[in-house]
Amino acid sequence: MAKTILVVDDEQSIVTLIKYNLEQAGYQVITALDGKEGLDKAMEESPDLMILDWMLPGMDGMEVCKELRQQKVSTPILMLTAKDEEFDKVLGLELGADDYMTKPFSPRELLARVKAILRRIQHLPKEEEIIESEDRCFEVSELKIFPDQYEAYFLEELLELTPKEFELLLYLVENKGRVLTRDQLLSAVWKYDFAGDTRIVDVHISHLREKIEQNTRKPQYIKTIRGLGYKLEEPKTS
Repeated sequence: MAKTILVVDDEQSIVTLIKYNLEQAGYQVITALDGKEGLDKAMEESPDLMILDWMLPGMDGMEVCKELRQQKVSTPILMLTAKDEEFDKVLGLELGADDYMTKPFSPRELLARVKAILRRIQHLPKEEEIIESEDRCFEVSELKIFPDQYEAYFLEELLELTPKEFELLLYLVENKGRVLTRDQLLSAVWKYDFAGDTRIVDVHISHLREKIEQNTRKPQYIKTIRGLGYKLEEPKTS
């Protein structure tokens, strides 16, 4: 069954270009020309992926993204921005976007990003397909990760994680005790060149710490190794 993608952009020419290329690649496409319409369609249609412009009239992409995440809508979001400031990119990711692209972009690159995002989530099992007793499980103290279910628990509570946050956490757990550089994490989790935007890693590490650390200023699980990167380890018991 074809994946459904919601495209939200106030430039009709951009919408037409993206829609054409996505449909040629076999996707079903829904469109919206402003933020409010995009938000409503995201809530009503439950698309597999959302391509969301940063600058929109009325309700901008930042507000749409924030509202969706507050409503616990986990649809992956690919943010488009005509700006090239790092602040914009990082802020979008902080608000819950999964990826970003700057305009202008090539249709080939857009399709590559779309395929990469959908590939990451295509193995998410339906609820009725989950077999609780036989799933792989990684445990680090109070943290439990079930890769086959795409679920993680902390203190027996299900964590609300974006696909990128889950993949980053899983990679850290799989490499428990190893120091991983930001470039290593970019390569392993994002899979393509971010031209040295290692701040993206820092943003996602910060998000994870907020969800699994009792005190984010004194993290017990995800440690910063100054000048190198990060390391996940068993918390020390007093």
